[in-house]
Amino acid sequence: MTILTTARLRLEPITDSHLEGLCRLNSDLDVMRYISGKAETREETQNMIERVKARWEEIGFSWWSFIKIDTQEIIGAGCIQYLGRAPQNPLEIGWRLCTDKWGKGYASEAARRMAEFAFDDLKAESLYAICMPENTASSHVMKKLGMSYRGIENWNEKDVATYSIDKATWQKQQRSFA
Repeated sequence: MTILTTARLRLEPITDSHLEGLCRLNSDLDVMRYISGKAETREETQNMIERVKARWEEIGFSWWSFIKIDTQEIIGAGCIQYLGRAPQNPLEIGWRLCTDKWGKGYASEAARRMAEFAFDDLKAESLYAICMPENTASSHVMKKLGMSYRGIENWNEKDVATYSIDKATWQKQQRSFA
């Protein structure tokens, strides 16, 4: 299982030891408003952890907990997974953050590192991201990653704003940052 790091964050594959921090994250209705529309129970978060651990074992990637290096607190979570959870679909990147960490660049920082993992380690040809159309904060992070708006598409039984970036565009963008 792959641990990723950024200047301020350690992205650890989700494990049972993350339950308390993930419960705090997933039980916040403001965090979950654009994801499921409801706060998760402790049992739902535990079930999610079990599914995620199984995916790490089965395919070698899934969800990470975002751990703030200086405080060791879980401040969010993010993923690389198959869009619609189906292996024939492109890879999807996603994230969620504790509300007190919004607007501080953590989502962009973690997303950039997860995208690097998808393109460099998993050899992805493209990467997609989806959000509810009204979730402007998330779409802003997608644009900062260099993703292009594809339109409203139906994924996970919802009409969502869909963004994507291909490997060549990602690589060109990374060279311009160097």
